[in-house]
Parts: sequence; C-alpha cells; structure tokens
Amino acid sequence: MVARAPLAYEAILAELDRCLEVEFTFLHSEALAAPIAELPADAQHFLLDWTRRAAATSTNLAFEFAQRALRILGEVEREVIAAWCLHAMDSYDRSGLHAAMSVIRDLDGFLALGHQRAAGALFESSVGVLGHFVQGLDGRRLKIERDEAAWTDGEVLYLPEIMAHFDNPEDNFQLYKAHVAQLWAQTRCGTLNTELAPRFAALPDPARAQALFHRLEVLRLNAFIARELPGLYRTMRRLSETLGDASLPAEWCEAEQALCAPDAGVEDTLVWMERLYDGPLPAPLCYQGQLRPEAAWAARQERLARDRDWLRQMLRVVADEILGEPESPREALPAFELKEREEAREDELLPFEIALQDAPVPVPEAVRERLTSVMLDLGEIPPEYLTPAGDGEYDPDLFKEEENDGLDVWSGTYHEEGAFFYNEWDRARQAYKKDWCVLREIEVEPADTSFYHATLEKYAGHVRSLRRTFEILRGEDKLLKRQRHGDDIDIDALVEAWGDIHQGLEMSDRVFTRQHREERNIAVMFMVDMSGSTRGWINEAEREALILLAESLETLGDRYAIYGFSGWTRKRCDAYRIKDFDEPWNDTVIGRVCNIQPKDYTRMGAPIRHLVRKLGEVEARAKLLVTLSDGKPDDYDLEYRGEYGIEDTRQALFEARREGVHAYCITIDREGPDYLPHMYGAANYTVLDDIAQLPLKVSDIYRRITT
Repeated sequence: MVARAPLAYEAILAELDRCLEVEFTFLHSEALAAPIAELPADAQHFLLDWTRRAAATSTNLAFEFAQRALRILGEVEREVIAAWCLHAMDSYDRSGLHAAMSVIRDLDGFLALGHQRAAGALFESSVGVLGHFVQGLDGRRLKIERDEAAWTDGEVLYLPEIMAHFDNPEDNFQLYKAHVAQLWAQTRCGTLNTELAPRFAALPDPARAQALFHRLEVLRLNAFIARELPGLYRTMRRLSETLGDASLPAEWCEAEQALCAPDAGVEDTLVWMERLYDGPLPAPLCYQGQLRPEAAWAARQERLARDRDWLRQMLRVVADEILGEPESPREALPAFELKEREEAREDELLPFEIALQDAPVPVPEAVRERLTSVMLDLGEIPPEYLTPAGDGEYDPDLFKEEENDGLDVWSGTYHEEGAFFYNEWDRARQAYKKDWCVLREIEVEPADTSFYHATLEKYAGHVRSLRRTFEILRGEDKLLKRQRHGDDIDIDALVEAWGDIHQGLEMSDRVFTRQHREERNIAVMFMVDMSGSTRGWINEAEREALILLAESLETLGDRYAIYGFSGWTRKRCDAYRIKDFDEPWNDTVIGRVCNIQPKDYTRMGAPIRHLVRKLGEVEARAKLLVTLSDGKPDDYDLEYRGEYGIEDTRQALFEARREGVHAYCITIDREGPDYLPHMYGAANYTVLDDIAQLPLKVSDIYRRITT
C-alpha cells in the first residue's frame, strides 16, 4: 500500500472550509487546521476522512467530533474512534443533533456502552423475535416498544434499548425473553386490575410498599409461568442463579407457599405485603422490571371504555346482519348472551360462545380479541358490553380500526403488524443509516378482469407464439461436453487428447458428448414500478407485459412472484403484493394485476432489500430480481434524488448479489445508460426506446436471461 504524503496547512484548511461549509456556518476551521497539520500523514487523512463523513450528517457535529478526536487520537484505537463517530451519526438519525452531541461529548460513556453492545442483546435485533413470541401466548394482543426500563401498562410491553447483564448475546436475549414473560404474566394474571397506588399510599412508606408488593407478586407470577411455560421458567431460574440473585428471607417461606397456589390472586399479594411490611425486603430479581401502577390503571380505564364502545358498535353490525336492517328505527336490539361451551378447557379465557335469541352466533376474530381483553381486565363480560348500540348511539366509524400514525413506527409499534425496517446507504457517510426506512406490505385489491381478457385478445397471436417458445424451452436438452460416457464423440476433446498422446502424455477419457435434460429450478421476483410517473400509457403497458409474461411462465413452470413498489419519503416505503410465490395464477391474482395503479415516488433501496429478503425464503438454484421501471430512483425527499438515491440502490443491488440474487432491469428511460451500468452492471439491463415494445419484449428478455 502506497503511503500518502502529509498535507500542508493550506490544503487542510481548504478541505475543512469545504466540508464544514464555513461560509455559511461561521465555524472556525483554522482552529482545527493548525493541530491537524502537525500530525503524521496517516493520522491527517484518517481525521479528515471521518470529519467529511460526519459533515454529511451535520457540520456542527463534524466540528465537535474533529475537536475531540484530535485530543484522543494517540490514546484510543482508530477503530474505536470510527465507531464512536458512526454511533453519533446514528443518534442524530434517531433523535437529532442534541442526542448526537451528547454521544460526542461523552466518550467514556460510549466506551462503556461499546463493551455492552459487544456482548449484549439489542432491542432493534431482538424485538422481532420477541414480538412473535408474545403474540403466541394467551391473552391480549400486546405491542412492544422501547423505554429506559422494562414495564407494562397492560397494552404495551416496554423494554430497554440494550440487555447486557451477561457476557454473551444468547443469555442476554434470554433475559429479554424473561422480562417479556414477566410483563405478559402481569396482564394475564390480573396484577394491574386493582388500583394499587392508594393501597401503597395507605402505608407509611409508599415506595417501600410498592417494592415489597412487586417482589411478592413476582413469586405468584413465576408460579404461573412455571405451570404455563415450564421450559422458559427453567431458563429464568438459571439466569437468576447465574447473576447471583439473593434468596428469599426465612420470613417469606410461608408467603411463597401461599402465593404459588394456583388460586392465589392480587389480593393475596396485598395481604402478604401488609404482613411483611416491617420485615426484610429482598433485592429485585434480574428479570423483574418495574411497576408503574398509576400509568397502568389509567390505561386500563381508558381501554375498558374503548372496548365497551367498540363491542357495542360491532355487535350492532352483527345483529343487523342476522336480523336484517329494519325499514324504520328500532326501539332496541336484543342483547347477546354468553353460553358455556361443553368442550372448553378449564384455563381457557373465553370458555363460552355468544348467542342471540338462543341461537349461537359465529364470532369474528376481532370481537373475540376484544372480549378477551375485557375478560383480562374484569374477569367477566358485563351485560352492558353485550348490548348492541341503539339507533341514536350507532356510529359506524367507531368500530373501524384506528389509522396508524406513520411516526409511531419509530417507537416499534408496528412490529406485530408487518412493518419492516431497512438500512439505507449514505455514500457521503460511507456507512448505513440504521433502520432508516420503514416498509409495509400492502395487498392490491382485485379488480374486474376485463383488462386481462382484452389483453389476451389484443395479443392473441403473440401469446400463441410465446407459449410455443416456452414449451420448447421447458423441454430443451442441454449438450454436455467432455464426458466419460456418452452418445457421440466430442471432436474438440478428441483432438486435444490426440495432441496429448503425441506429446507423450496420457490420453484423457473425457471425449464424449451426451444430451442431458436439466430440470429448471428458478425463482423470479418481478418488481414493478408503481410510481406516479407511470400514469397513463406506461401503466397500461406494464399490466399488459405482466399478463403476457405470466401466461408464458405458467407454461414454463418457473416459480415467480410479482410485487409493486412506491413510496413517499423514508417513513412510507410500500411493497404492493400482487402475486406471491405460493399463489396460483387465478382470477384473484389476475384481478390484482388489472388493478395496478400509479402511486407516489420511486424510492428503490428499501423495496429491493425487502424483495431480496423474500427471495431468500425460497429454495431455488437460481434466483432473479427483475425490475420493470420508467426511470431512476426518486423521492419527494430532495436528499434521495440524484447521486444519493442511485448509490443507495446500487448498494442494495450489491447486497442482493451477495445473497446470490441476480438483478436485472428493464426500463423505458432513454437516459438509462447514464446510470444503469453503475447500478446494475454493464450487461444487466435493457432500455426499450418505445413503451409499446414492453409487452412484446419482456417475455423474450426473460427467456434470454434465464437460459
């Protein structure tokens, strides 16, 4: 590696003036240039490089970083300084300049956190698995969000950013899971169904009373977890023993025995709290978390009112479907009733069915979930929750699911709803912006299939030709050369072997050819541009091309999926499911193709990463990602336009190749040759001059790139 020459003061000052934009920011770059000029060449280039990267995020952040990095350059390893700068930029992305400056000004804190992160379990990498785990448990549908400590209000399980009590990620993840189990048990066993704050306030030291209650309640909840999830409880005991959690005082033995009984409840815990108030208070267990009774009680009251109103509105809809809507307003609808099911389990939360006028009623899953929530809060379903809303009370908007706020996803509330977070490549930073984009899958609603039939009629001759071509392709034999056994002589191999004999070498026995029929094992993902710029004739040509292509692929037998993509800034990247790999080419899928509509912008990085992820779930020898687009990456967000978007897309395609996915682009953008070779490679794209050629050419292009 060639050593770089040291930089003079003037060159350093000019570079700092440029990247810190001193003309507009009024930062004093000369205060940095002088000490940097005295450094060895490699240290100069290192510091200037990372200052440039930080300046791509914030000039003020870069200036502060450079000042502090100068002081520690000889004392701290450069890899640590680079990680420190990256962490500050990640903090800027999540929480803004103040949070990033806090990271830069607290190097000691970063170093301590770095040791934790090396062995710890992180919220961002654990929450997906934990979300699936908690959704598989009985009870209310719970969300998971991050907070400073582990606690729950009965609807949301809050977990800390990092779990780092052990020296390995596996045990730290299990500790996350133990916290989730404890918090879930609170919602399942009625811990939050009593207004606890006044009970604690009745004792001389409310804080001690709360700590005592919580430690006793953990005994009751642990006994429940041991009955329901014995394997997990054994892991929890191991974690507790490994971390040296203190054993219970002798005075607590009787309380432990009583609270571990299956019929023990919150009132029993409160009784033992008063009995043991003046005795010793053992330290919390490692997975105990916190108790916040005021917040939990407020959430419970709000939830009960919301569930009651929602159920009454929904039951009104169910009753109207069964009884028929009246021509004139009714005075009242009959109330629904609960009847115990004969086959119900003893521990089942809803061991009954719903009846209307003595006739059983099929219960929608959404209604069952609300009834479960009420049962968890009250232990029963009061009659007023089963009375349908009257004519004057009925508001159809009340039973519609609340719209998700696009900003909520950053606190983790979408994890159980199918939202995906993806990194985005920042070329100026030369690093990823972590979890920068959120993508949600949206199913395209089927439309009338008349467009499909019109397309087949319009291209009837072309369809017949394509089917014949693909039938031949399906049955093609491949000629294998240089075989030990075969049907014919391989002339080229024989000539080479004859030459070897004349040179005194041993003759090769690989001198035959044979025909071999190879089974195709291909999975193809078609990524269709649904940005607003496809409106009109382009959109029509895309739909026609997909119909002709699908008809061909049905003949060929290759596995394929079709997804559209569009977006509006990093907070709303959408992947539109048109056909998944396991879906047949039927009227529903055809209706979705017919209903492909232009949407917003062309933010490509996140959709590529998402569809490559889906391809990774398919077993196939060859995997392709074929993009149909009308232009370069673009978004409402001005930062994404131009070089930034092209470089992020290029990086996403590089990641695809690393995962064994071959990417190809078919575009009608005549400027495509200016940027597509940089993104896809010189031979991995086709530019069609005329949009009318798209339906006629796409099947032929597919045949060419898969043979």
